[in-house]
Amino acid sequence: MSSTTGQLKLKCSFLLQGQTPLFPRIFGHEAGGIVESVGEGVTELKPGDHVLPCFTGECGDCHHCKSEESNMCDLLRINTERGVMLNDGKTRFSKNGKPIYHFVGTSTFSEYTVVHVGCVAKINPAAPLDKVCVLSCGISTGMGAALNVAKPKKGQSVAVFGLGAVGLAACEGARMAGASRIIGIDLHSGRFEEAKKFGVTEFVNPKDHDKPVQEVIAEMTDGGVDRALECTGSIQAMISAFECVHDGWGVAVLVGVPNKDDSFQTHPMNFLNERTLKGTFFGNYKPRTDIPSVVEKYMNKELELEKFITHSVPFSEINKAFDYMLKGQSIRCIIRMDA
Repeated sequence: MSSTTGQLKLKCSFLLQGQTPLFPRIFGHEAGGIVESVGEGVTELKPGDHVLPCFTGECGDCHHCKSEESNMCDLLRINTERGVMLNDGKTRFSKNGKPIYHFVGTSTFSEYTVVHVGCVAKINPAAPLDKVCVLSCGISTGMGAALNVAKPKKGQSVAVFGLGAVGLAACEGARMAGASRIIGIDLHSGRFEEAKKFGVTEFVNPKDHDKPVQEVIAEMTDGGVDRALECTGSIQAMISAFECVHDGWGVAVLVGVPNKDDSFQTHPMNFLNERTLKGTFFGNYKPRTDIPSVVEKYMNKELELEKFITHSVPFSEINKAFDYMLKGQSIRCIIRMDA
């Protein structure tokens, strides 16, 4: 593969996820890598640098990148439809002369990949790539949603809907912020014990109650929680998260991605009663500017990543990783390219 302007080649080690029916393509979007080479015009990175490729980017020049309030880069924002490189509209993968398409600008299920320089965060070379790779998507998304968007104050109460990896990371963020009560809401009661490791103090399974879960939470908390984070993508969970926060100061943050035809419905009085509804993307972290400091939190033992990593398999056994995920047995599973 030849390097071209604004691109670099990485040797990677990873994690999983994917969508959009464009085939053939190389999936994967959470990874840690080492820069193998850089293209013309790339000055921020050099071969040998340790990096985290990110599914969204930071060009540094657009209005969003220059704003302290946004990480929604105009040029490099996530695009699941695009399967080619930006500068020439072509792929860097092929077989027998036929193109193999890229995925969200990263395509990390590959020993080598080509990434736009704006989608790469340079990190501390001492950080273990098989640990910090989980910060290139889900863990940063959940933790950032709590720390950067919900911003619970010390002693406040927080409800987190969905105790998968992103939800547990949101719980971790709430714990780091000093929340006194962290209520986990999930349809699988077996997740409560594991969630305690991430700061969850109480658990609610909506199926155990004959009333809307937002009413259950309001009764538990004398009118509602101070902050709520929705991490499932379920439109009903989103509505419940908003309607379970306290009037006057409650803030709900939507983190999960809904189906394209979903519609959010709530009574306007919920807004007039001074509840706030927010959304977030990648935890409001700018990849190149902010993610290196998140890695440092791990290096300084302020953030424990090992508890998120429940399994590790060689790439030849990647289907095991999908099985763990579908059965709800894993939080994050590392895919090793060298085994």
